[in-house]
Amino acid sequence: MNYQTFQPHPDLESLISCYWTLEVPSTGDTQRQTIVPDGTIEMAFILGDDIKRYTSESHFIIQPRAMVLGQNTTSFNIEPTGYVDTFAVRFYPYGFANFVNVPIKTLANKETPIEMLFEKTVAQDLEQEIIQASDTKQRIEIIELFLLKKLTEHTMADRIVRTTIDTLLTTKGGTSISEIFKDDPSKRRQLERMFVNKVGVSPKQLGKLIRLQSALKMLLNEEGGTLTNIAYENDYYDQSHFTKDFKDFTGVSPKEFLGNENMALSSIFYK
Repeated sequence: MNYQTFQPHPDLESLISCYWTLEVPSTGDTQRQTIVPDGTIEMAFILGDDIKRYTSESHFIIQPRAMVLGQNTTSFNIEPTGYVDTFAVRFYPYGFANFVNVPIKTLANKETPIEMLFEKTVAQDLEQEIIQASDTKQRIEIIELFLLKKLTEHTMADRIVRTTIDTLLTTKGGTSISEIFKDDPSKRRQLERMFVNKVGVSPKQLGKLIRLQSALKMLLNEEGGTLTNIAYENDYYDQSHFTKDFKDFTGVSPKEFLGNENMALSSIFYK
């Protein structure tokens, strides 16, 4: 696997985490890969062969070749049909809401073709430009020109949402929403409504995802030693609490995750 990340333009760096590319040669023995939710939204362009996304153990759909992957609250399985060549934009939790008019919650747990989110001819032109681009540098230039133009058409996500997400990211999901609004509890309900529309999940759910990602990175990088230490470092009550949350999101325990061939893609994404 050849996975690379690239930093966005300074005018977009508060909204976009990175651009990434993934290339995997075609093999005769393709394997399903489990994708673990990470609290972000991605716009992806499939430049290689089709990719299956399983909706059940035996049923699948073919992912759109130009799509937005909304917030996922559970893991899901994908499987390439041949050569993998993908270019994608990874937005911060609040980032994508600044480019579209639809409630972000409507994008959750599914792939949405970009032509359903932007004017159809504009979306189709963008897809063709990305496909025909000569390299990643040119693709980044194309997508940034598109996004910067869209940014001028939308107001930034409400400050209260941004502030809350920044707090969750800074504390690795360890701060409760009650604690954030202890000085003004009346704002909590307003925040929760705005959060679902702007981010696609509740503040509590995003906090759990961010905390899981922090623990997962420690696990993959062999930091923190025992599972108990990793649990306490990430503000879980104890190891059993960490294991339960981990299994709820990934479908396997932390020990089962390590070395699992089906988790190889998630491992390189989140390591």
